[in-house]
Amino acid sequence: MHAFAYCRPAALADALRELAADAEARPLAGGQTLLPVMRARLAAPSRLVDLARVRELTGIAAAPGGLRLGAMETHAAIAEHPAVKRLAPALARLAGGIGDPQVRNRGTIGGSLANNDPAACYPAALLALGAAIETDRRTLAAEDFFTGLFATALAPGELVVAVQVPAAPAAAYVKFPQPASRFALVGAFVLRTEAGYRVAITGGGMGVFRWTEAEAALDSGATGADLAGVPLDPELFTGDLHASARYRRALARVAVARALADPAFAA
Repeated sequence: MHAFAYCRPAALADALRELAADAEARPLAGGQTLLPVMRARLAAPSRLVDLARVRELTGIAAAPGGLRLGAMETHAAIAEHPAVKRLAPALARLAGGIGDPQVRNRGTIGGSLANNDPAACYPAALLALGAAIETDRRTLAAEDFFTGLFATALAPGELVVAVQVPAAPAAAYVKFPQPASRFALVGAFVLRTEAGYRVAITGGGMGVFRWTEAEAALDSGATGADLAGVPLDPELFTGDLHASARYRRALARVAVARALADPAFAA
């Protein structure tokens, strides 16, 4: 690991000032991705701005139409919070299935979103739910926030502050986890609203995406068993040592079908 400076501000304004003063500084949330990358010498920030003491980035509360989740809330806190379990139970279950207990108690929703790993779970949930991401400068729809492979709309020095999540009683998430990392080989988040279905896929390899063809088919009365014949762009999937692109594409259909079998869709 290369040498770096370290600071631990107690206020959001101080954290933003530290980041603005040094173009090579990086914010540190849970550190579950950044620190291993630094140990491997694949990243060498000049300064880490630790956000652990910034109270403006914490808090989980019911809000008009849903929830507001502070960016520094851990996966474990989101999984166990009564308001999340009541208003967005599928999101609570998703958070409870990330990594292992150590990861869940250190990793944060804001850090995960800012990293936008193509196999992360939260992006699928937020894209399907139509969530919004608050930063210190603006509020972005999830559709606009996730821009590509490990890429987001965040500008240099811009921080995720909170996430606005609509209430979602009829939703489910199913993933096929890679056994060691617990990242998704493929994961599918499915939401049913009065306006229709929303389906988001993660783990394909090219970044999170909406499967709009499946949404249209489900809106027309199709079931999970009918999805085998619904178009799914093969260009959205890649292969690696864990799974081929063809296998991931097949898993995506199965994940959506299993999500639709969740009791949340019984009513």
